[in-house]
Amino acid sequence: MQNRRQCMKLATAAIAALWLGAATLPTPAEAAEKLTVFAAASLKDALDAANAAWAKESGKEAVASYAASGALAKQVENAAPADIFISADLDWMDYVAKKNLIKTDSRTNLLGNRIVLVAEKDKAKPVEIKQGFDLAALLGAGKLAMGEPKSVPAGKYAMAALEKLGVWKSVETKVAGAESVRAALALVSRGEAHYGIVYQTDATADKGVAIVGTFPADSHPPIIYPVAILADSKNPDAAAYLDFLKSGKAAGFFTAEGFTVLK
Repeated sequence: MQNRRQCMKLATAAIAALWLGAATLPTPAEAAEKLTVFAAASLKDALDAANAAWAKESGKEAVASYAASGALAKQVENAAPADIFISADLDWMDYVAKKNLIKTDSRTNLLGNRIVLVAEKDKAKPVEIKQGFDLAALLGAGKLAMGEPKSVPAGKYAMAALEKLGVWKSVETKVAGAESVRAALALVSRGEAHYGIVYQTDATADKGVAIVGTFPADSHPPIIYPVAILADSKNPDAAAYLDFLKSGKAAGFFTAEGFTVLK
């Protein structure tokens, strides 16, 4: 009898625990309110601030997943659940668009950026970036950090600029290709690369580096960040969130980090 009573108490406690656990789980409606954004790594600081403002204004949560644009595009292709995609270049947005993975009428060019040459802050000296400048001599035996030139947008812009300026062949073997612009920036900040080519917005966000030169705007294709709602998104707040990103309410968060807001 005693054993039976103990068993009944344990069963009752287990049922209560399950009930309490279930009570803390989000309802389908609550889960649907959370909006998932796949965004280029270089957007982190600005978009985190914009998302906080969105949450305060709307009472809804936008959660961003940051990585290289190519990696995010591949995740979208593999049906990773997300509502919004913001790429750091047109190519990766075109990639998902051609596979019918975005709502075409929602696509817009949101932001612009620039690429700069950076060095460790305590070793930084101004560099005149012009046709034929001797970047190889500046590097010496050191490395040039940049996004992987074949896949990471910042790396593709950097390679295009170096080719246009006639110095790519002299530094190609010194390139340390990174998985994202933030990873390239970290190599310079930690002293593992003498110089790096990153977005201006990332350079200003890392106190361990200093901008030593800015690449001429005509040395590479325009740096454009397109945004779109993903085709599989069922979130009713996606359109309102996108409108918020394009509004004057969000513009200040982007310009504060050095982005250009495109109209």
